Amino acid sequence: MELLKLISLFKKQTVLVVGDSMVDKFIWGKVKRISPEAPVPVVEVTKETEALGGAANVANNITALGGKAFMVSAIGEDVIGKTLIEMLLGKNINSDYLVYSSYRPTIIKTRIIAASQQLVRVDKEAKGVFERATKSKIMKNIEEAMPKANAVIISDYGKGVVSSGILKKTIALARKYKIPITVDPKIDHFKKYKKITTMTPNEKEAIEGMGAKNIKTDEDIAVLGNKILKTLGSNSVVITRGEKGMTLIEPNNKVTNIPTRAKEVYDVTGAGDTVISTMTLALAAKADLLNAAEVANFAAGIVVGKLGTATTNPQELGEVIKDFYSK
Repeated sequence: MELLKLISLFKKQTVLVVGDSMVDKFIWGKVKRISPEAPVPVVEVTKETEALGGAANVANNITALGGKAFMVSAIGEDVIGKTLIEMLLGKNINSDYLVYSSYRPTIIKTRIIAASQQLVRVDKEAKGVFERATKSKIMKNIEEAMPKANAVIISDYGKGVVSSGILKKTIALARKYKIPITVDPKIDHFKKYKKITTMTPNEKEAIEGMGAKNIKTDEDIAVLGNKILKTLGSNSVVITRGEKGMTLIEPNNKVTNIPTRAKEVYDVTGAGDTVISTMTLALAAKADLLNAAEVANFAAGIVVGKLGTATTNPQELGEVIKDFYSK
């Protein structure tokens, strides 16, 4: 089976991830009463866990699927930054190209969860463009890491690593080395991802990124996708659509709707990271766009059935695909 052969090639791929890395912290607990101080639940904490978030979770998905990952990102000179590096090393993710900023903290997002429900999220971060010295180091590290990669992911969370200059440089270098370049986009930069291999916006990002209105039907999505292609001059776009699966739009009005493969949806946290990671590994392994999107769709269907920032692995992914096609 073609998709299974594709998965077996993941271990031979090296992907460069450029973007905003962070730590996802989870506080788990039980709710038995409402606070007498305010009409809010009182969470009795049972455990606390930490996971790689943002671009770091993209890299985590790549190594979980058997590939190798290099990261170019910026973190603070703080305790959370040290924690992030320890977690990267624990997942066999290369951290040699991280840049340290003394002006910005490492981003941490804390989610409080009770009875399998997220009650609140608390973000500690500083947004905006990095200072010139940090941007220069990021650019230099991209130049050094690019020749080692079979593909590049721009994981843009709008926190400052992916500036206009770094975006142009990264795309130009990827095209120079003739390797796939994929983007998990942010609305603010949406029309700047020019001449890429593919991007994977969700429906809301695609609509807002293009300033579109009245997008309701499959036909509307197809028209929107074609407008994105023309605007960016890209090879394709994959619009993820929740319970409707995803839509792959290629040139010459070639549109493919791929139904969701999720059996149950517990948590969509990090699902977009799984889609971009899996698809990029597949493209690095010389898959065509449709097979790359198909295997990414199966991977996303697995991780949304898990609670928290989750990943899948080659064995699990292969078993799900075999099970699907045996029916």
